[in-house]
Amino acid sequence: MTLNDALDPLKLLLGDRLSLSSAMRAEHGANESYFPQMLPDAVAFPESTAEVAEIMRICAANGVPVTPWGAGTSLEGHALAAQGGISLDMGRMAAVLEVLADDMLVVVQPGITREALNAHLRDTGLFFPIDPGANATLGGMAATRASGTAAVRYGTMRDNVLAAEVVLADGRVIRTGSRARKSSAGYDLTGLFVGSEGTLGVMTELTLKLQGQPEAISAATCAFADLAAAVDTVISTIQMGIPIARIEFVDAATAAAFNAYAGASLPELPHLMVEFHGTEAGVREQAERFGEIVAELGGADFAWADRPEDRSRLWKMRHGAYPACLALRPGSMGVVTDICVPISRLAEAVEETRKDIAAQGMIGPILGHVGDGNFHAILLVDRNLPEELTRAKWIAARMAARAHRMGGTMTGEHGVGMGKRHLMRDEHGAGWEVMGAIKAALDPRGILNPGKIVPGAGEQP
Repeated sequence: MTLNDALDPLKLLLGDRLSLSSAMRAEHGANESYFPQMLPDAVAFPESTAEVAEIMRICAANGVPVTPWGAGTSLEGHALAAQGGISLDMGRMAAVLEVLADDMLVVVQPGITREALNAHLRDTGLFFPIDPGANATLGGMAATRASGTAAVRYGTMRDNVLAAEVVLADGRVIRTGSRARKSSAGYDLTGLFVGSEGTLGVMTELTLKLQGQPEAISAATCAFADLAAAVDTVISTIQMGIPIARIEFVDAATAAAFNAYAGASLPELPHLMVEFHGTEAGVREQAERFGEIVAELGGADFAWADRPEDRSRLWKMRHGAYPACLALRPGSMGVVTDICVPISRLAEAVEETRKDIAAQGMIGPILGHVGDGNFHAILLVDRNLPEELTRAKWIAARMAARAHRMGGTMTGEHGVGMGKRHLMRDEHGAGWEVMGAIKAALDPRGILNPGKIVPGAGEQP
């Protein structure tokens, strides 16, 4: 049985919401990084859990691969149809199903984006805090266990998904978790699916934690002569218990990119970008204490952004780091990779990475979520020079090995996808074989997002 055997029942189910057009397939075969275009054979647009379940039953019966698609913003090829088949676009399942204000929860479909959710919540006094930068869908964020700039205070998607509705590879529909804030009832299936990158099931509903909108917010930037002083500032801030909401690091190259791309006027030095949430008095006290630490450790050019429009401009600049860095080398593509290490090793990890980039003669700005030891390198590569891509991949592999040596992980938030699958054995050892066994139990025909995370059929884990 093949895709051709599945097309008639899929067309009967979906009508014109099953597309075989070249343009639609090309849109769902592209990605944000260096991976070549990988076209699905068709694109399906379900509108309900029942439709997703029927799609999975049809595809399971015919051995057709199914790759869930959110907004296509992932950086390791997660949403590419590596073995063809169906790209399952969840964009039409984008409703806010229920706001449980008293419980500070919201129930959503997976296709809604984080910006659309927060716009919906604006009048409730609540917001969803996970902010990976890109306007990703909540389903994609859950599937990749996303985090972002506010993770130092609010955690990652792992900490903020309480429950899920999931369609399994054979079309069964299960519910994981509940609306209770804790449970000791059996395996944590919610935690299993969050971060599984669509390899174990398709999430069709999520119950998420919300936060109260803070009474006061204040943000700032400050420059440092070197990275070590910036990291020492972060460590002191955290050890003193100052409840910082965001604390970002950018290196001198990224500061230069901001100046050129966003019209900023930052000194071309390492910078911290911070934000505090709380009451008026609390934010004032936090900011003062942070300012004292900065002064003690030699920080300079301290600039506060208290007005909403100034804060918005600051974080828009930070979230625009990727195109700003690409503009440092017009026409280049970015090989973007991230690692996460214990914060005590962060300065060492960044400095060693910087030396690797320089030794390879590449442009590679470094930035990251310094409060939790996570940083990114954006390696700028000429599309027409394969040897540059080879060098960039060498740097990325060195970064992963460095993270493992320092007691960290090869990816703090970008995930595995195809780009880091070959490194899974190095990080997990025999644990990778266990992941493969779980995959085989839930998806014995291997149709859900094949070629990602776990060992393939016949591959020795």
